[in-house]
Amino acid sequence: MAFSDEEVERYARQLVLAELGGPGQQKLQAAKVLIVGCGGVGGPVALYLAAAGVGQITLIDPDRVALSNLHRQIQFATAEIGDEKTEATAGAMKAINPNVRVFQIFAALDADNAPTWIGQSDLVIDGTDDFATRLLVSDTCTMLDKPLVSGALGRWTGQVGVFTGKPCYRCLVPDVPPEAETCQRVGVVGALAGVVGSMAALEAIKLIIGAGQPLAGRLLIYDGLKGEARTVQVTPDPTCRACGG
Repeated sequence: MAFSDEEVERYARQLVLAELGGPGQQKLQAAKVLIVGCGGVGGPVALYLAAAGVGQITLIDPDRVALSNLHRQIQFATAEIGDEKTEATAGAMKAINPNVRVFQIFAALDADNAPTWIGQSDLVIDGTDDFATRLLVSDTCTMLDKPLVSGALGRWTGQVGVFTGKPCYRCLVPDVPPEAETCQRVGVVGALAGVVGSMAALEAIKLIIGAGQPLAGRLLIYDGLKGEARTVQVTPDPTCRACGG
């Protein structure tokens, strides 16, 4: 895969990295990534992966831009309130890098369409804010053997994990918690979305190019109030109904 002069200049600061270089850039351009959720986590992921030169990115989200989104979902502008999040996010991505192919799905991911969209992707990034969808994404990725990067945030704390088989996300969260917290219920500081989304994008890039040590089977937890981060191991659950047995 040859690079144009414009692409060489665009990706110059990546091409000089020993862990990435030309072969890594080619892997990025050949990759097909699905981003589930174009909100606080999915927005920074989409922008950074587009900027990095990921060749094909599919966005799926059923929501429209709301005023209450703008303090943390900086891929949107005030003038885009009421627009489909997938369309507005795609516009921001193309403004950064017109070379990226962006597919928009203005719909919710459900049990009927999840195998199709996930099956057509090389890597899935979950940036949703409800556990039912997170578990659906994880179960489908496990069934289809697709790597999953999961990001979540609330209040002042965020987390990022990578799941490439066993353990899966359901090993960490077996079922929807009865008192599940959302940003709408408990609030969230806006800048935290950028931190978590950027870390999720970085993990995705590492997985695509095969660099470093991805957070496979681990969960990185960031405490924004304390300015501290820790990584915990996720233990496979032998009774997990998705990956156990």
